[in-house]
Amino acid sequence: MGDTSKRISSPSCITHVPQEQEVILIKFHEVDPRDPKNFSCARKWTITLLCCAFCGIIAAATSSYSIGYESIMKDLNCTQLQATLGLSLYAIGFGIVPLVSSSFSEECGRRPIYIVSSALFFFAEVMDALAPNIQTVIVSRALQGIFGACSLSLLGGSIADIWQPHERGLPMSLLAFSSLFSFGLGSAFGGLISTSPHLGWRWVQWIHVMFTGAFVLCVILVMNETRSSIILTHIAKDTRKMTGDPRYRSDAEIDKLSLSSLIKTSCTRPLYLLFTEPIVQSFSLWIGFVWGIVFCLFESVTTEFQSIYNFSVGDTAYLIFYFNSVGAIIGFMANMYQETLYRKHFPIKSQEARLYIPCVAAIVLPVSMFIYAWTASPNIPWIAPLIGLTAFASGTSIIYQVSFLYVADCYGPYASSAQAGQGLARNLTALMFPLFTQQMFAGMTYKWGLTLWALLSALMAPIPWVLFFYGSKIRSRSKVSRKILEAEQQKWDGNTTTVSSHTEEKSMQV
Repeated sequence: MGDTSKRISSPSCITHVPQEQEVILIKFHEVDPRDPKNFSCARKWTITLLCCAFCGIIAAATSSYSIGYESIMKDLNCTQLQATLGLSLYAIGFGIVPLVSSSFSEECGRRPIYIVSSALFFFAEVMDALAPNIQTVIVSRALQGIFGACSLSLLGGSIADIWQPHERGLPMSLLAFSSLFSFGLGSAFGGLISTSPHLGWRWVQWIHVMFTGAFVLCVILVMNETRSSIILTHIAKDTRKMTGDPRYRSDAEIDKLSLSSLIKTSCTRPLYLLFTEPIVQSFSLWIGFVWGIVFCLFESVTTEFQSIYNFSVGDTAYLIFYFNSVGAIIGFMANMYQETLYRKHFPIKSQEARLYIPCVAAIVLPVSMFIYAWTASPNIPWIAPLIGLTAFASGTSIIYQVSFLYVADCYGPYASSAQAGQGLARNLTALMFPLFTQQMFAGMTYKWGLTLWALLSALMAPIPWVLFFYGSKIRSRSKVSRKILEAEQQKWDGNTTTVSSHTEEKSMQV
């Protein structure tokens, strides 16, 4: 941050805009190093890897908690339903908080939110590790979900801030990979530690505290502000202070909305898009269902492999690590190939060029669920259901990434709102599914319960195929998509026509 703060007082591009009172508009020039898009490659990858690290911390905190249910119930003398609430309430924060946190990032930038929310997440983890009863655990898990969601909701935006659209494939693939891989990693070390007679579930939380504390320090020392509107606002303020001229303004300072208006918009727009836009609805339904199954598997894999194959908690922890990590690697490789297909076919297929591999993943998901459901038997080696779980994990990795990229491509300036609506749907299922998973499997058995999920997954398989062939037509009938297309056309026209005589434009490089 120090390098940026030394230069931040020098305006790079000044545009004079005659109005009732003249405003001198501060903008970046084309190769301005203060523009996040022009950050050095090393700085961009540092920010990207920090985003991936926090995504991994959040995912590991999910799976390591669920694998330690037995230790928690024994230590705190609680029921499994009470322990499950700690998992469900952790997830709900990730659905609700992004509706508000995006407004604060527009007001004060991304870096302050990263620092404050990750520090509070750290203290909530300390509260969890010191909890004297299950009620304190449930409250601390809910707080972890709330504070973790503040930062998690900004990760995709931070990557979009610093990378051009055609460069985002690899960073977003790494973000998806870090999430799924860390689910497995959290289960492995969570199971190993929670089953140790000398350690237990509290030490799982203390290890999380150590990693989160290291992340907080890295954010404070290394993370740069990436929201260009905030950087330009700081430049304009410093320029006004240096020159004494009040006319210097950034775009964000002109017709600036109040924080209450921003919060109102950020809370209502995601819901509007969720209830009115077919693309947002279909992807929210699809990723929401898949995410609910992921949380169900945390509930079922341990008990199923213990009852059928006599695995210990530690054995199932390594099993979860294996299928998640291998599935994440396969999904990462598939996403990289999808990025090649996207660049090749974008001129013809436009945004739908994102959907080649997801169409395959839509078929893999129900097939993998059927394999897992019908091969988990004492008469069939455990490797068979493991193959089904690994295929499911790879499909989940593909869908997780495309749910961000495709929606971002389709909704441009409204992408954050569309993704917030999608996140709400995704995390509501993560809240609800674990609450009835054990009861469902007890009544239907694992085979038929998982078969039900496979059948529902098969019913949703046409979603990417329909969007692949008819997505452009669907967007053309959407009010929001038409508005975006018109804005892009106006921007293009403005870039290719002569500047109007009403606006005097002058650039000054300092």
